[in-house]
Amino acid sequence: MIEAKNLILKLEKNNINFFCGVPDSILKNFTNYLENYKKKKHLICANEGGAVGLAIGNYLSSKKITCVYMQNSGLGNSVNPLVSVAHKKIYSIPMLLLIGWRGAPKLNDEAQHKKQGLITKEMLKLMDIKFLELRNKIDLKKIPHLIDYGVKNKTPVAIIVKKNVITGRNIQKKIKKVNVDRSVFINELLKLSDNKCKIVSSTGYISRDLFRLSNNNFLKRKNFYMIGGMGHAQMVAYGVANFSKNKIICLDGDGSIIMHLGSSPIFAGYNKNNLKYILLNNESHESVGGQFCISKSINFKKLSRSLGFKRYFLLKRDKNINNILNKFLKSKLNSFLEVKINSDNLESLPRIRDVLKVKDNFMSIKK
Repeated sequence: MIEAKNLILKLEKNNINFFCGVPDSILKNFTNYLENYKKKKHLICANEGGAVGLAIGNYLSSKKITCVYMQNSGLGNSVNPLVSVAHKKIYSIPMLLLIGWRGAPKLNDEAQHKKQGLITKEMLKLMDIKFLELRNKIDLKKIPHLIDYGVKNKTPVAIIVKKNVITGRNIQKKIKKVNVDRSVFINELLKLSDNKCKIVSSTGYISRDLFRLSNNNFLKRKNFYMIGGMGHAQMVAYGVANFSKNKIICLDGDGSIIMHLGSSPIFAGYNKNNLKYILLNNESHESVGGQFCISKSINFKKLSRSLGFKRYFLLKRDKNINNILNKFLKSKLNSFLEVKINSDNLESLPRIRDVLKVKDNFMSIKK
């Protein structure tokens, strides 16, 4: 095991003094330590490709390399800037990628990580990115050589890390119960929307909580849980609604909408009245450690209107759920509902494992 503090000190000693990326559960001790850094040393990004772009800009300005952290599922978001800009055959920009290796071979993990975990090394090889698997304190000694290789050859390099390798102080974040409880809201949504209404839910605790609350009525509720593909729930919901007469609800999170915000004006431009959007906003990346999310500084009322939504609803208290949710569901205009929710860190929420059953149930296929 490696202390997060020791890893960061090792990187700083090797002239890496800027960190950016997208939070990951495997790297949460690492990113929790970084949360005390100033913006000039650390910045949480909307998506992994943007973080790579930031690292490119940092090098162009300072001639220093950046540590870009991400989950291996985020490699897809970063392939384009890594291969078409930073690659040694293009602009030759060095940086250090720190990658949480979900779904690593021989380790049990969730369904969405199985394939990505198997091809992570191959993806790095295809992109000509030299990498090191960080397993113990001995491997810390190899990091300077990897960084030196990246600097001398002006190319991205990477460190991949499995679960429970990076340790640190268990930071207990203070939870203020001032807004709506996610579970209470989802339960009311299930009660007020009829069984023909289909829900497409974003990855993380949102899908897991919806799955838990729908489980007793599993065969009647037509939910599709985005266990992976963060940021793509809007377009999946749009695609379903476009070829369906059913009412479709996209149940999204703040980190998710920000990750691929370009989908939102397309979603808002949908011209039938069977599609609605709900944003559950807790201003954090809750399921991967509760790190800060830039959503705190966004006025979603103004944003939703500028994106093209015709009506905006805001829910901040449990006591108002029934009234506001009813108005939102009955609205015939393209509507955006923002729900300010509490962070509760319910890591005991069930995992969604039988994903083919979920798909078949959603599509009403019986076997």
